[in-house]
Amino acid sequence: MVSHMKSSTADETKDVAMTNEDRVVYSAPALEKGLDILETLAVAPEPMTARQIAEELGRSKNEIFRMVYVLVERGYLQRDPATDRLSLSNRLFELGMRSPRTRTLVEVALPAMEEFANAFGHATHLVVVSHGQTVVIANVAPPWTAFNFFLQPGYGNAATEATSGQTIIAFQPLERRRAMIEESLSLLGGKSSFANLDEEIDSIASAGSIVAPSHFLVGVVDICAPILDKSGRAIASVVVPCIQHREREEDYEQIRAALVDRCSAISQELG
Repeated sequence: MVSHMKSSTADETKDVAMTNEDRVVYSAPALEKGLDILETLAVAPEPMTARQIAEELGRSKNEIFRMVYVLVERGYLQRDPATDRLSLSNRLFELGMRSPRTRTLVEVALPAMEEFANAFGHATHLVVVSHGQTVVIANVAPPWTAFNFFLQPGYGNAATEATSGQTIIAFQPLERRRAMIEESLSLLGGKSSFANLDEEIDSIASAGSIVAPSHFLVGVVDICAPILDKSGRAIASVVVPCIQHREREEDYEQIRAALVDRCSAISQELG
């Protein structure tokens, strides 16, 4: 029994280091490798093979293969059977959706979004920003319209490039705003497609909402408003991509005003 305890303690010591401030820092190499794989695929422009991941991380293919196998089995990665390339599944998104705060936000927002969609005939999307990227966490499409545009939950873009992301960034304290912009730009290699990004964001903050052509699609006008917490900080936004119809002229300002009212009601209900 004594020798077993000594062996166990010795093994544990291998994963403990002391910093200059005499703080204990614990290391979990296997966990770190798994997280490195997830983070690498999260920013990769396209699916990667296990060999490419190993090269990117500076590790051997064998040690990456073991981690990849477990992550695929647990549903965090998906493998293309034709190319053997790997990409993230929606597993992490699903876990995030189970958090009490996210559930509450969705539960409160959905009825207002449904009312709005049915009144105006446009799909609505509830969006948050995570690590510099927008994430659609819920959507509602009116059942009675023949044409609509909506994004699947989990879809995202660099926050600085998306109307929904810019709106959330606009309603942040200055220090937090800068941090969110830096996180987003890091996903874009440090460059934004907006020459006057700060001016774009300031204008949204000044107006309280935005009506603007889609940054990604021709023939779509984005209307977006923030959902705010008690301090006035945006925790989410609701964006309405309005498809331009040949036979129907939209009153975008009327839609904007109604959306701002709905988002304000959601903010108040969240408390």
